Amino acid sequence: MDTFQVHGFLSQAWLISDDNDLFGPSSQGGGSFDYTELGLNLSLRPRRDVLVSAQWLSRRTGDGDASPVLDHGVVDYQAFSSRDRRLGIQLGRFKNPFGFYNQTRDVAFTRPSILLPQSIYFERTRSLALAADGVSLYDEEYLDAGTLRFQAGVGQPQTGNDLDATLGLADWPGSFDGRTSYIGQVLFEDDGGHWVTALSAADVRAGYEHGTAALDDGRFHFQPWIVSVQYNDALWSLTAEYALRRIALDGFANPAYNTSQVGESWYVQYTRRFADDWQWLLRYDSLVSDRNDRDGSAFAAARGGPAYARYARDTTGGLRWQPTPRFMLAAEWHHIEGTAWLPATATSPPPAKYWNLLLFQASLRF
Repeated sequence: MDTFQVHGFLSQAWLISDDNDLFGPSSQGGGSFDYTELGLNLSLRPRRDVLVSAQWLSRRTGDGDASPVLDHGVVDYQAFSSRDRRLGIQLGRFKNPFGFYNQTRDVAFTRPSILLPQSIYFERTRSLALAADGVSLYDEEYLDAGTLRFQAGVGQPQTGNDLDATLGLADWPGSFDGRTSYIGQVLFEDDGGHWVTALSAADVRAGYEHGTAALDDGRFHFQPWIVSVQYNDALWSLTAEYALRRIALDGFANPAYNTSQVGESWYVQYTRRFADDWQWLLRYDSLVSDRNDRDGSAFAAARGGPAYARYARDTTGGLRWQPTPRFMLAAEWHHIEGTAWLPATATSPPPAKYWNLLLFQASLRF
């Protein structure tokens, strides 16, 4: 029991927006305090080559539901370890290796900003990308040039009400259930820690069951590819990620719900560290839902919705202060054109095309 560890974190944010609501009534009165993250994680090594770990997470994001859920829970068996390589397997609910930040996205101290780049790390379909129930294999090769990491997993993804709402099916009696899916990532970090590059890919599937005769049972298919590059210097870091996302719905009796499109996402981010415990950030983030309809005009003509609901361009500036390893204060401002990443339940239609968002957050960990 001397290997038993307990850790946790708490983050509370205050959001103010001039038009669209995010995580509660952020555009009304004094803004919204409905963005809270509370986590508790436990770990134990019953043997030197076995790690048992789990984390429970409670999130309040304006929908009134902050029930704790199992964020991840795995039995990690390290089958082989030497000075040259490390091989292992994880069984249970594992965090998906998706870009640079997905596996630690809920801990404020491990992400560069209060809100991650929404073109890659969606809040509107967060449950789908977060974790899967199954098995994950990992391999680390310690080379003269640096460290090469490989991770691949197979399992059932998490699906929640956010997926139904995003795909326009929230008002129907059916729901999505995860089907066998696959994810993998190759990451290389050079020996000096300056360059980090990664390639992530997934084949995510879900089925829509118990629908009405008008919909029948359908299928959801998501295939993202993400290229990630980061350069780290002593006082600054430059990060960029680019993604192509194929999304398809098929099998529905109503052909209006059978769609297929390829979306495009990218961002460039600069962070600068100064005065030991301060950091500022600049970022430009771009998202289009359909590469063949970048300005949303074809969508607006066919569906009658606003064209700017199909893209988003976000310019972000942020500042954070971490006086101790356990406490942090952060603030950031977003100027956004478009609403493509705005959660479907966040605002009443029609949302504003141009909007500003100001966030303040206090975070504590133990």
